[in-house]
Amino acid sequence: METSSPAFSLVLAILIGVLGLTSIGVYFSFGPASKKLIDPWEADDD
Repeated sequence: METSSPAFSLVLAILIGVLGLTSIGVYFSFGPASKKLIDPWEADDD
């Protein structure tokens, strides 16, 4: 497999971008910063 073609580089860049954004989303959802988030359904049970 030739790895120097522009199409392969583009696909690799898109794949890295998608994985990076997914990782950031999981970190913000379940990481230490998630303790500050409120659940709107839980807060509206009054």
